[in-house]
Amino acid sequence: MDLRLSGKRAIVAGGSKGIGLAIARGLAAEGVDVAILARTAESVDSVAAQISAEFGVRAIGVLTDTRDGVVVHASVHEVVETFGGVDILVNSAATPWSAGKPTDFWSTTDEVVRDQIEVKVLGYLRTARAVAPHMVAQGWGRIINISGLGARSATSIAHTIRNVSVSALTKNLADELGPSGINVTVVHPGVTRTERLNARIEGEMNLTGRSLDEVEAGIATNSIRKIVDASEVADVVTFLASPRSVSITGDAIAAGGGVPGPVYY
Repeated sequence: MDLRLSGKRAIVAGGSKGIGLAIARGLAAEGVDVAILARTAESVDSVAAQISAEFGVRAIGVLTDTRDGVVVHASVHEVVETFGGVDILVNSAATPWSAGKPTDFWSTTDEVVRDQIEVKVLGYLRTARAVAPHMVAQGWGRIINISGLGARSATSIAHTIRNVSVSALTKNLADELGPSGINVTVVHPGVTRTERLNARIEGEMNLTGRSLDEVEAGIATNSIRKIVDASEVADVVTFLASPRSVSITGDAIAAGGGVPGPVYY
């Protein structure tokens, strides 16, 4: 299937590593020019150079902290000046949720929740706010927000709130921007194979003496009993970024290999 993406221009916020990097590579493989937004100058520049060399597309790195609205607008302006416009926004910039963070009611302070919302919810809103006028002007666009299956599980107040909030943001944007030719969707990855997960697996192997297969079997509790790779999440996002996805907007797409038991409809 030709996704009709060649020549499109994308911003991937949080595109220097993990799922964001896999998405940037997935888009570039389809001929999309890619701007990588991240907080570390060295990583955005090196990643952009690697993508450009490998896929033959234009790729730039733009140092951006999505917690700062002024910086976000300046970054989007730089991308538009360089590429001549922007067609796709992927929001993947977020502080990873990790073991050790407060999960119960009694230890969840205002600051814990505020910290999670600042980047993953308000950061997504800021980038969408900066990009949307350009998409409206051209009558076409795609915004894909990366959230997580934590939106469907009450395992932590702050974790659930930030992911559900991204879904709420997505639906509101989809309804408002849809008449202008802009589709907005949210993708919920589950446990995903990234650099970070590989380090965790290696640590568990060293600590417990268990084999790679044994450790991964304990992690892969999804329906397919397999850890989904970041590139496989990127495949889903790449389709949603394409003109082929016109019938999908405002909805959540789970990309975690299936959650055993519950029926979502």
